[in-house]
Amino acid sequence: MIERLTLRTLPFLLSLWAALPLWAAEAVVGSATGDQPAPAVASASATNGFHLITPGPLDGQIAAITSYLLLNSHYLKKPFDESVSSQFLDRYLETLDPRYDHFTQGDLAEFAHYRTNLNHLTSPRRPPGDTRPACVIFNRFMERLEQHTAYVQDLLKNEKFAFDTDERITINRKGLPYPADLDEAKKLWKERLRFEYLQEVLGKIGARKKNVAAATKNKSLPSEANVEDRTVASTNQLASVPPKKTDDEEIIETLNHRYHRNLRFFEDWNNEDVLQVYLTALAHVYDPHSDYQNREQLEQFAISMNLSLFGIGAELELSEDGYCKIRRLMPGGPAIKSKQIKDGDCIVAVAQSNQPPVDVVDMSLTKAVQLIRGPKGTEVRLTIIPAGAGASARKVLPLIRDEIALTDYAAKAKIIDMPSNRGGTVRLGVIDLPSFYATFDVSASKDKPEPKFTSVDVAALLDKFNQENVSGVILDLRRNGGGSLEEAIKLTGLFVRTNPVVQVRDENGNVQQADDTDPSVRYDGPLVVLTSRFSASASEIVAGALQDYGRALIVGDVSTHGKGTVQSVNQLRPFIRSTDKSLTNDPGALKLTIKEFFRPSGTSTQLKGVIPDIVLPSVANESKDIGESALENPLPCETITNASYDRFNLVEPYLPELRKHSMERVAADKEFAYVREDIEQFKKHQADKTISLNENQRLKEQREAEARQKARDKERLARPEPTEKIYELTLKQAALPGLPSPVTRTNTALAKLSAGPGSALSGISPKVVASADLAPGGDPLDDAEAEKPPAPDEPLVEAEHILIDYLSVLPKGNLVTAGH
Repeated sequence: MIERLTLRTLPFLLSLWAALPLWAAEAVVGSATGDQPAPAVASASATNGFHLITPGPLDGQIAAITSYLLLNSHYLKKPFDESVSSQFLDRYLETLDPRYDHFTQGDLAEFAHYRTNLNHLTSPRRPPGDTRPACVIFNRFMERLEQHTAYVQDLLKNEKFAFDTDERITINRKGLPYPADLDEAKKLWKERLRFEYLQEVLGKIGARKKNVAAATKNKSLPSEANVEDRTVASTNQLASVPPKKTDDEEIIETLNHRYHRNLRFFEDWNNEDVLQVYLTALAHVYDPHSDYQNREQLEQFAISMNLSLFGIGAELELSEDGYCKIRRLMPGGPAIKSKQIKDGDCIVAVAQSNQPPVDVVDMSLTKAVQLIRGPKGTEVRLTIIPAGAGASARKVLPLIRDEIALTDYAAKAKIIDMPSNRGGTVRLGVIDLPSFYATFDVSASKDKPEPKFTSVDVAALLDKFNQENVSGVILDLRRNGGGSLEEAIKLTGLFVRTNPVVQVRDENGNVQQADDTDPSVRYDGPLVVLTSRFSASASEIVAGALQDYGRALIVGDVSTHGKGTVQSVNQLRPFIRSTDKSLTNDPGALKLTIKEFFRPSGTSTQLKGVIPDIVLPSVANESKDIGESALENPLPCETITNASYDRFNLVEPYLPELRKHSMERVAADKEFAYVREDIEQFKKHQADKTISLNENQRLKEQREAEARQKARDKERLARPEPTEKIYELTLKQAALPGLPSPVTRTNTALAKLSAGPGSALSGISPKVVASADLAPGGDPLDDAEAEKPPAPDEPLVEAEHILIDYLSVLPKGNLVTAGH
């Protein structure tokens, strides 16, 4: 029998899976990668060397156990009937073919008998389970993808691409009919290729403008150079560089390589990869946060929770030409310590100790990372092409794997000295918390990660704030997708005495109250919590509880994400029955929604999220694709009886005045004016689900966007120098006496820095903006691409001003124990 899941016996996780910090477009070696087998394009066939996928020896058991847990332990207690079977098929087809342009109506007719039969094939009542439908459908998908790739190759070889009509293309075909047959599919493929070709054309024109501007600055090009010429040759000749290939030749090569690399990605799949997508499609019929994790994904999830991995200490990215490139070396890792590897180097082969090397060129990033990652103290040998060197300049570098602490994703802080409303200076503290991490060990290895806990780290930062006489604190949860429930409860307790933090209801309707049991308070002063549409789960518990208590002022987007469910991670190894001793593969785990959480007031954050006390303008507020309501099969929002808790009433009496001052600032603030402009642009794009394939029209839109950005850059650089001082603190620095040197915040310095922790648009970190130097003797933003200051983090800046207002109206002294 499967043991009943309880609040006390299993680690609970409250996390928005896609929002966890490591699930970005790059990979940390030994960690999660952006090359995930999630919604992507397509795959291959059995005709050009692709091997047909068949079920593995344990796949049936894994499927049966997964369906058993969903049937008996999921919060909804939903029967696995024909209705679920039909949705299961649709979700699997959509996961493989999210653009609805690979499977044909004929394919769907062949799969029709599965629609009312998958429940019987996967049922635990029919051991060991049958996963052949997953393989049959995937193999057909691979066949279509191979046809797609071959068709694109033929088009690129024989088609002349012109973009001078009023044609428009629908980019997102989700929910539209699948093509009737292969001919109709080819029409869609051709449309998509034309869109991608035009994107490359526009990208080259944009890049050439920057090159011409830089060359003009250096007086190596005449100022009247034609920056919109469609051939590289024209620009290269002007720049006295021998011409190589035309733009069209380079674009054809790029797109050919891209499609073949995508094909190769799916050709690398095995039965475990197919099973992961298949069973996750089943779990998503129950709710969007339950999913099956195979061995690789379970390890990646553990890394996200532990903020630790065993590897070489490097972030990787997949280059356009299929090379596994070093994006960044991590401090203290074996790679940077070796002094023989640097950013931009390419890894072309990986060997384990004295074993032969494995070629990783054109390999998916996920697979390459798996080869590089390994137990602490073991050797990995990398074959490397140094950055800027030719393909023949290879060297072999042996490295000994070690534990890598992912400090970039841990809590961090800054202390800000800024002018107060009454003259003089006020000192504020800001804590940036990307997730609620905690030690989460799923490995049977003797190598254990160093314990890390959110509440311990934040407590250390708060202690530093107290030592440095900080007057008010901002807890920034904008990028926080959740994590450990226990850590969310403990962190809330740093700001209040013993109180109920969250109520949790199980599938039988039983409600348990989870309290902070520590009577001590780490910080008792004024508190602002900054949220966004990307704040989810555990971060919503913290924000909701502090709002219910009247302990903190909540500021941010119109609402948080709206994920109000609790998951547990259930490893499947104990349930596997096999007499075959050679079957040693880890069967993975099922992340299962088993409870719903409610705020102390009895309100659930499910779907509706936490509504801030003061709402700031944001493009994210207008998006229909952000939040729980944008996901498939979300649970409804419900309420239960409120708990008994302390009410500090530290917000409501002051809200009218605080809102008034904030609205006045936002109305007059130039950055928020830019946000309002961006909101209008976003609404137009959201209303029109198509995009033009007319080159001149797209160039006009591109020029308008560039002009808007140039005007913004010019205005930002002309602003008075900021008067505040900022002291950035890592956890290591917080343990040292005194403060580090302040960060210089002048317009000149800002122009050379990457963007800060959030943008004025949505709270997501923007990329570094690279640019050329000032053009001599001319307007710095008219004659050439000048140094570009990053967009200020205006939500954080406004939160600082709100906190200063808040300080001026709150009573002095201990806020959370006096009178309670």
